[in-house]
Amino acid sequence: MKNPATWVAAVLLPAALWAAASDIDTQKSVMTVRVLKAGMFSAFGHEHEISVPIKDGKFSETDHSVELTVDARQMRVMDKEVSDKDRAEIQETMLGPKVLDTARFSEIHFHSTAVEPAGAGRWIVTGDLALHGQTHPVKLEVRAQNRHYQGTAELKQKDFGIEPIVVGGGAVKVKNELRVEFDIVAKP
Repeated sequence: MKNPATWVAAVLLPAALWAAASDIDTQKSVMTVRVLKAGMFSAFGHEHEISVPIKDGKFSETDHSVELTVDARQMRVMDKEVSDKDRAEIQETMLGPKVLDTARFSEIHFHSTAVEPAGAGRWIVTGDLALHGQTHPVKLEVRAQNRHYQGTAELKQKDFGIEPIVVGGGAVKVKNELRVEFDIVAKP
């Protein structure tokens, strides 16, 4: 950038938005989990797109903190390429004792332990994710633009005591790795 004032604004404005403690706008924020398939006959299985509504949360760069809570019982299978019946069965399996066991573990929590700058409008956020009765560290890559904080994280189901679903003796199975994508919107 040739104009120093433009460069300063491009670097400092996102940091200033992050610095003030902000509540997460749960109505505008979006979180999605992508579950991929594997196995010899994976062509007969389904990849899953899961909608993960955020119950509440807030963040602040000043305090180097991000906190959010998800009501796991509100997660929804959004797969478009399956019948309503199959989607309902996948939903029941996901929420049931074989996967999330939402009767015992109804909430998912994330609490940051560090927020580090990673360039203009970018951060690396590390923190503890409590899921399925276990808490483990995770790392998120976050970029900011216009009060939106977007990014991704990779998780392994087995790290949280969840065995990936296997069908047909392993001919079709869900991969252990999950991809979490998010677009968190700050309340004005």
